[in-house]
Amino acid sequence: MNELIIEITGNLLKLLTIPYSDIAVREDGDVIRVEVKSDEASRLIGWHGETLNAVQHLVKSMIRTAKKLERAPFIVMDVDGYRAMQEEKVRSIAEAKADFVRRTGARVTLPPMSPYFRRVVHVHISSNPALADLATESMGEGDYRQVVIRLKNAKSGTDTETSEELSPVMAADDGLENLDV
Repeated sequence: MNELIIEITGNLLKLLTIPYSDIAVREDGDVIRVEVKSDEASRLIGWHGETLNAVQHLVKSMIRTAKKLERAPFIVMDVDGYRAMQEEKVRSIAEAKADFVRRTGARVTLPPMSPYFRRVVHVHISSNPALADLATESMGEGDYRQVVIRLKNAKSGTDTETSEELSPVMAADDGLENLDV
């Protein structure tokens, strides 16, 4: 499948007249990461990652059709480390908020973010032994869905008092206002 991903991605970039020097594919657990090297990375990224997201969506759809898959594979496209930088920013902010949760005992709600970045937070907290005392859950709907970080021994948002959507606890310069996925 890697060769097909490279072929489809390359053809799309040629049609979009976006030059590239290399396309690499690697599997990272259940995620297929596609790294594109380009001298014109900003053209492929687009405004707040819109072009990159669109190309990623097209590649996933074309792979699903070509391979006659029931579900599209989980493909994450990156160009010159742009997406990896955003993922790292989300993980570091989640860790800072985790520290706040530990100090105060209060749960913290991150601002609304895409399903992909919510997944990055959930996986990071659940797979990091240093954060084993914490749990995450998603609250809200649609574009307003948020991740809540809480102590594991704290009650989950199951009753009416705790199931209300919380306001994000964040500073204006948290860095989460421009996530692109």
